[in-house]
Amino acid sequence: MPYFLNSIASVNQFTKTTKERYFVDKSGLITKMNELIGTASQYVCITRPRRFGKTLNAMMLASYYSKNTDCKNIFDKLEISKDESYLEHLNKHNVIYITFNSNASDVKTYSEYIEFYKTRLVSDITALCSGINTNDTISEMLTQATDKTGQGFIFIIDEWDYIFNNNLFSEGDRKEFLEFLRGLLKDKSYVELAYMTGVLPIAKYSAGSAINMFLEFNIMTDHMYDEYFGFTNDEVENLCLKQNKLSMGQLKEWYNGYYTCNDLQIYNPRSVTTALKQGVCQSYWTNTGPMDEIIYYINNDVGAVKDDIVSMVSGIPLEIKLKGYSAEQKELNTRNQILSAMTIYGFLSYHDKTLEIPNKELRIKFDEALEDKSMGEVAKLVLKSNEMLKATLRKDTETMVKILEEAHDINIPVIKYNDENSLSCVIMLSYLSARDDYKIVREMPAGKGFADFIFYPNDKSKPAFILELKKNSSPEEALKQIKEKNYALALRDYTGEKFAVGISYDGKQKHHHVKIEEI
Repeated sequence: MPYFLNSIASVNQFTKTTKERYFVDKSGLITKMNELIGTASQYVCITRPRRFGKTLNAMMLASYYSKNTDCKNIFDKLEISKDESYLEHLNKHNVIYITFNSNASDVKTYSEYIEFYKTRLVSDITALCSGINTNDTISEMLTQATDKTGQGFIFIIDEWDYIFNNNLFSEGDRKEFLEFLRGLLKDKSYVELAYMTGVLPIAKYSAGSAINMFLEFNIMTDHMYDEYFGFTNDEVENLCLKQNKLSMGQLKEWYNGYYTCNDLQIYNPRSVTTALKQGVCQSYWTNTGPMDEIIYYINNDVGAVKDDIVSMVSGIPLEIKLKGYSAEQKELNTRNQILSAMTIYGFLSYHDKTLEIPNKELRIKFDEALEDKSMGEVAKLVLKSNEMLKATLRKDTETMVKILEEAHDINIPVIKYNDENSLSCVIMLSYLSARDDYKIVREMPAGKGFADFIFYPNDKSKPAFILELKKNSSPEEALKQIKEKNYALALRDYTGEKFAVGISYDGKQKHHHVKIEEI
């Protein structure tokens, strides 16, 4: 159920969360919001990928502001209690808290959907203040309530974009919904603060947007509130100290990789807390809907984005200037739109005009996508990757060459062998399944330079190996470079079997060569 003037349920949920072992205090966000109450900047829309703490922060704000509750005992223990504005606003406001996905399974038309919210609003307004004319519009009723009580309203709206992510609603329904929000919030004297969250930005900063009064802060542009959505390095380190099963390195590998405009490294909160509770790092990504849609665009190679994904899965970041993506863009027709949408949804990380897959949790999803038969020749190569690892471990260079030759012969546009990046892409695709058993580090600082690839086994009984690439040279030269630059220092603490792999590609003969030596 949604919660309007009476936010008891959201308060109860926030209270329970503060008692969790792995709770992180984000109440500094309240200080930021207190500064905006009653100002010209009182309309704020913050969008982030799912599972980055948006709903919990919305519940926190409702718990703090709502005059229908007494939450002093909760907030006295949090950072906000140290701020000079703390008591001025603590449980002093009329709060309208709306979650726009609340009746999702109960309606079949937009009229039913929006009428549900209108009815609840009317009910709660009349419960707050008697003598309200229910024949008036909701905006007029709120104005009457403000005149009678001498106090306006703080609006806290979660999942504002639900209607844009549900195929039940038409383009006309979505426009009507935006007009509903405009009529409820824009230029209304009863609005003290309007705080709105969702996944999708409102619009592409269009002056003609129905709700252009909102200042938007998304994962690609937010310099103001970045530290309050997602866990920072310091926060994850503090959480890590509360248990002894998972290391900081494991959490970083699995769930880090997002960056804010202020260069903060951000972790996915839900995955981190779930991993700490269960004592195991694995993929906790459960939001498959948007990912399925994105995979459609990849499989159909809209905007030639398939090559970009293949490169990023191979560990090669993509240099690009993204233009952004908004709720009003349902059709993705260009490469930039698709990649921007993937960033907004949290599938990719964008920082300093560079795009990449953020962490192991997301790489697993992309690996699965590449294995799908709709990926054609790429899937064939990926499916052979387990065979490539086995051949390497038994030092079967003949089979390794055969697999590399097959990779060269298939039609993957990104693999043109124009440079060592292309060769690196072939290697990563050929060893894709090895990431289940090995940590593969590309361009690893080692000895007197950077090793092309180092394979660290998760099971210490398995061999570790260094892999060096050469174009228009020989595998012997690759092995010589490993020795002369002392790349083996990267494995100095590893006591198991170690060996070096030299791989070369002859551009004239169109042929690969492989040689393996013990370290």
